[in-house]
Amino acid sequence: MSLKTISLRDFVIVHELELDLAEGFSVLTGETGAGKSILIDALQLALGARADAGVVREGAARCEISAEFDSTAGLASWLEQAGFGSSDTLLLRRTVDAQGKSRAWINGSAATATQLKDIADRLVDIHGQHAWQSLTRPDAVRGLLDSYADVSTAQLSRLWQQWRLAQKTLNDAREAQDSLQRERERLAWQIGELDKLAPGPGEWDELNSQHGRLSNAQALRDAVQSAVNALQESDENATALLGRAITSLQDQQHIEPEFQGILEVLNGAMAQMEDAVHSLNGYARHAELEPQRLAELDERLSLWVSLARRYKRTPAELPELLASWRAELHKLDEAADLVQLEKSEGQAKSAYLDEAGQVSKARSKAAPKLAKAITQAMQGLGMQGGKFDVALSRLDQPAQHGLEQAEFLVAGHSGSTPRPVGKVASGGELSRIALAIAVTTSQLGQAQTLIFDEVDSGVGGAVAETVGRLMKQLGKDRQVMAVTHLPQVAACADQHLLVAKRAENGTTISTVDHVNGEQRVAEIARMLGGERLSGTTLAHAKEMLGQ
Repeated sequence: MSLKTISLRDFVIVHELELDLAEGFSVLTGETGAGKSILIDALQLALGARADAGVVREGAARCEISAEFDSTAGLASWLEQAGFGSSDTLLLRRTVDAQGKSRAWINGSAATATQLKDIADRLVDIHGQHAWQSLTRPDAVRGLLDSYADVSTAQLSRLWQQWRLAQKTLNDAREAQDSLQRERERLAWQIGELDKLAPGPGEWDELNSQHGRLSNAQALRDAVQSAVNALQESDENATALLGRAITSLQDQQHIEPEFQGILEVLNGAMAQMEDAVHSLNGYARHAELEPQRLAELDERLSLWVSLARRYKRTPAELPELLASWRAELHKLDEAADLVQLEKSEGQAKSAYLDEAGQVSKARSKAAPKLAKAITQAMQGLGMQGGKFDVALSRLDQPAQHGLEQAEFLVAGHSGSTPRPVGKVASGGELSRIALAIAVTTSQLGQAQTLIFDEVDSGVGGAVAETVGRLMKQLGKDRQVMAVTHLPQVAACADQHLLVAKRAENGTTISTVDHVNGEQRVAEIARMLGGERLSGTTLAHAKEMLGQ
């Protein structure tokens, strides 16, 4: 899955460029300031790097970058899950306008910069010219070792966060025991006060209903007796009058058949009236005045009202208030349960330490292998007899990334003791060590295109030839691109790209062209001896290319 073509339009000082790239090892060379890294910058933008208006060529409305890669079956599943169409090639396209607004596409469908970044690691592995600076950073050293060991610390980080949260919860509970206890006592006292009342749901309405009946008991009895008199007991009661009406109609029923329906209605009314009188007499027999019960209701209602005023609630809200206090007290009891909190903290710690132990084991196993591989690479980079080591030291306290810290140590020559890289290595040595690491670790990832952006700075002579051979060797099974100023490296390339700049219509533009034959000899000669090409430098350049 290598880079096939890259196209630029109005990018920095490039007006328009379309470049076909081949497999194997390619170099980009050119004079200082010609813009050798422009292609790398453009490719990084196509792969999701941060965009700003500064990349748009002066006077242009927007810039556009397209990069086409060979596609593979492994990438097809990612494209399908992300909702992009798949084919034999993968086309990434990115535009940035003069206001800095960016848009992106994958295989013609709109995409986000995040999606471009997600796919980038599968496509290209870029080693920058300042890679040596990370050799002294603990996090970068640890990350490189973890990549070599094929270790992911994502789960370890999650377990660390869970343990820290459990620790904080436990510590907060310990520190808050006094205030928690005071709060528990307050709630317990309030609950005790309401428990004396024991308010039930709906009880307030029922109490008011009962109180209303008992406080008006005599008036209710009088109303019942008056109704019974009117219906049945007075001289001209309703029952007697209704009975006369029924008798009168019955006497004439044989003459007028329609009376039959009316009589049915009246007989029904008589039956209902008798039922009503029966019910009223029953109510009268049981409707006692009950002054004692009335007094009890007065007392209980008074207690409801008193407690409602004390806690600034309506009486009907007291049952719900009691339930909420009990729930709050239960939470406080849980927070005050140090035994359970200590158990939870212990479980979280154990889970973290188990995972950290596995990570430590993997790191310990990978460290000597990585050290050996880099040591071997150093021998051909002008550091014969030198030794590289990966030292793992246990931290005083466990950390989010594990139980140990990793540090790169180096001995520049045979017989010396390895010491921290930043303290014993010169700038040139640091660049060579970074190159050795890049070569050693470049085979770890799945990216089929490796890019080295002036990682050979600080290198020259025979070491430069070794660098060129190393990159050519890498190019046998991957696509390798290198921005270089070394003729020894450029001479080893399978494909040579020359970056140049020129003035056109008052503006400076940059071009990139394939060079072969005499043009390539001239460029190698320029890299050897400067702008003035002599017969000696041309002969030397031909000799290097011939080798």
